[in-house]
Amino acid sequence: MKTIIKTSTAPMPIGPYNQAVRKDHFLFVSGQIAINPENNELVLDSIEAETKQVMENLASILRVAEVPFECVVKTSIFLSDMAHFTKVNEVYGSYFNEKTAPARETVAVNGLPKGVNVEISLVAIH
Repeated sequence: MKTIIKTSTAPMPIGPYNQAVRKDHFLFVSGQIAINPENNELVLDSIEAETKQVMENLASILRVAEVPFECVVKTSIFLSDMAHFTKVNEVYGSYFNEKTAPARETVAVNGLPKGVNVEISLVAIH
């Protein structure tokens, strides 16, 4: 049996999916974009601010699921342009330490929801 994880401290889904799903010791967190859950508006001031909002949305879901970032084993980063890689990587890296950083891929894609520049999903084991 799977358990649906839901919180109002992260953006609500805009389609037929859940914020996260727990199955046994696995937690699968859907891709997050830079929607501020307090006002439902995009945070697009800079790529750094956008990435920080994405990471805070992920952090909110992890908190509700009672899973620390140290348990994240895999992330996927989708960028609108690889020119954002260095700045996204700096913000992203501030949420992990070198010893517990997850496996990851970063890819540039043709388009992301709502025209954002970064989307990140993750898998954790707890």
